[in-house]
Amino acid sequence: MKVGIDSIAFDIPQLYLPITTLAENRNIEADKLIKGLGLHKMSFLDVHQDVVTMASNAALKLIRQENLNPTEINRIYVGTESGIDSSKPVASYVLSNLENVLGEGSFRNCDVVDLTFACIGAIDALQNCLDYIRLNPTKKAVVIASDNAKYDLNSTGEYTQGAGAIAMLITSTPRILSFSNEVGVSTQGVFDFFKPRRTVGKEALELNDNPEWQGVLESEIAIYKEQPVFDGQYSNQCYINRISEAYKHFKSESNQNGKVYENWTAILMHLPYCFQGRRTFIEIFAQENAQLLEAQIGETPKDKLKALAKSPEYLSLVNEKILPSEIASGQIGNIYTGSIFLGLLSTLSYHFEQKSDLKNKKFGFIAYGSGSKSKVFEAQVSPEWQSVIKKIQLFETLEQATAIDFSTYEKLHKKELKQSVITPKNEFYLSSIEKENPVLVGARYYKFN
Repeated sequence: MKVGIDSIAFDIPQLYLPITTLAENRNIEADKLIKGLGLHKMSFLDVHQDVVTMASNAALKLIRQENLNPTEINRIYVGTESGIDSSKPVASYVLSNLENVLGEGSFRNCDVVDLTFACIGAIDALQNCLDYIRLNPTKKAVVIASDNAKYDLNSTGEYTQGAGAIAMLITSTPRILSFSNEVGVSTQGVFDFFKPRRTVGKEALELNDNPEWQGVLESEIAIYKEQPVFDGQYSNQCYINRISEAYKHFKSESNQNGKVYENWTAILMHLPYCFQGRRTFIEIFAQENAQLLEAQIGETPKDKLKALAKSPEYLSLVNEKILPSEIASGQIGNIYTGSIFLGLLSTLSYHFEQKSDLKNKKFGFIAYGSGSKSKVFEAQVSPEWQSVIKKIQLFETLEQATAIDFSTYEKLHKKELKQSVITPKNEFYLSSIEKENPVLVGARYYKFN
C-alpha cells in the first residue's frame, strides 16, 4: 500500500527584507551572502502574524484547495520549534481557528498535537502520520510545519532569518509522493543550537528582598526569548556528522549497496541557509567516491575535499539534484521545520515549469534537527503530481511580496511597531492577547479577515 503526501499548501509573510539592504547596513559584502550563501530575500512577520496564523492559513488553503470536509481529517499534527505556550499546542489554536471559519465543532473528533525537535519536528510529525495512515488507510491526516526563524540583531545568524508554514495532506492514495518504510536515523544529545529557559534575578531589576512582581513569587524571573543560543561552526559539524551517519544507516536499513544518492532525481535537505545542502552533502559524496576524492589535488584531506566540491562531477550533481530545492529558500530564508518541505515544493514547482517527467522517480530526504538528530529516507513521485502542483503557484506568490526598509525591519524585530505594515486580508491574524482576566492572562485570540 502506498502512503504519502496527497496535496500541499503554504503560507509565507508578505514582507521581506532584501539581503542587499541587510548587507549594506551591517557592513557585509553583499556577494558573500548572495553568491556565497545563496541568499536574496528574508521573509519577516508583520505585527499581526505568528506561527499560529501561518499554520492556520496554510491549513485553510489546503482544505479549500482540495475541497475537504473537516470530518474527513482525523489528525492535525504540527512540527514547530516556535511554540507560543509551554502547555497548549499550536495545533489546538489551529483547530480553533479553522472551526471559526468552517463551523463550530467541525473538528471535534480530530486529534491534534505538536512535535518539537528543532528543525526536524515536522519530519517526526510526518512519519507519525504516515504510520497512522498505514494502519488506517481510509483516514486522512494533515501535517503542518510552521516556524519563525529569528536571530539577534547583529548576530552571525541574522542573515539566515525567515518565516513560513507548509501544510500537507497525508493519505493512502497520494498524488504527489509515496514514502518508503525504511528510515535511517542518527541521534546525539548536544548543545549546538537550543532555546533554553532563561532567568534573571529580581535583584538585577532592583527588586530586593524578593517582592512579588507580576505574579512571580520566586526570586528569579523567567524570560522567554525567540532567539536561540548557538555555535555556528559546531552546529555545522553536528549537521555533517548526523546526516552522514543517518545516510549510512539508511543504506543498511534498506539493504541497498552502492551509491544510493544516484537513484535519487532530487536530494532534499534541511536548509538553514540556501547553500547549506550543497556545502554539506559533499561529505556524503566524498564517502561514496573515495577514489575520486583521492585523485583531487591537495596536500591535506581538507584540501582534497575542497577540490572535490569544485569538481565537474560534484557540480553536476548539485545543479541536477540540489539546486531546484534552493530556489525558494533563497527568496524566503530559513523556516526551520518547514525548510525541507519548502525545498520539496520548490523542486516540484521547478520541474513543473520545466515540464519534467518525474513519474515514479525517487526523491531522497536528508533531514536534520539541532540537539541533534538526522533522518534519511526516500519517496517515489506519483503519476498525478502535476495535477496538484499546478494549483500551488509558489514562485508567482513570492514575486508578489513587499520589500521593507531597514528601519521598519528593526522596529518589527524589536516589536516596537503597534500597527501592521500591511492590513490583514483574507487571512488569520492575531487580534489580541488577554492582559486583565486572571484566569485567561496570556490567552491569544485570533480572527479571520
